[in-house]
Amino acid sequence: MTTPSGGSDPDDYWRRPDTGDDAVADQPPAAPAGPPPAPIAPAPTGGATSGYSGPPPSVPPPTGWRPPVHLQPAPPRRLPPQDMADLDAAEQRSQRVTYGFGAAAGVVLLVLLCLLCSRVIF
Repeated sequence: MTTPSGGSDPDDYWRRPDTGDDAVADQPPAAPAGPPPAPIAPAPTGGATSGYSGPPPSVPPPTGWRPPVHLQPAPPRRLPPQDMADLDAAEQRSQRVTYGFGAAAGVVLLVLLCLLCSRVIF
């Protein structure tokens, strides 16, 4: 949809389209006829009236109340100790494998690049 250029109101894009019944587009629809709303109760402090009279009163639970417990979990187990020297050795081996795969991929890409360049030149 294109927007008209010129001195139009920026909100025209968001207005509802005409309904075709000669209604004024800028006016809100008429309120339905019904009983008037109930008056707002005065504030408990005796000051100005407000629509919010505060939260409803709550009753605290009895002293010592807790939700019922149906299942007691087992205490946590002790983990085995870690061999730090073995972990370091495994990490170094995996690093060498990663570097080896990276070097092999680099060599393959370099060979492919040389082949493509030689086909373009010759």
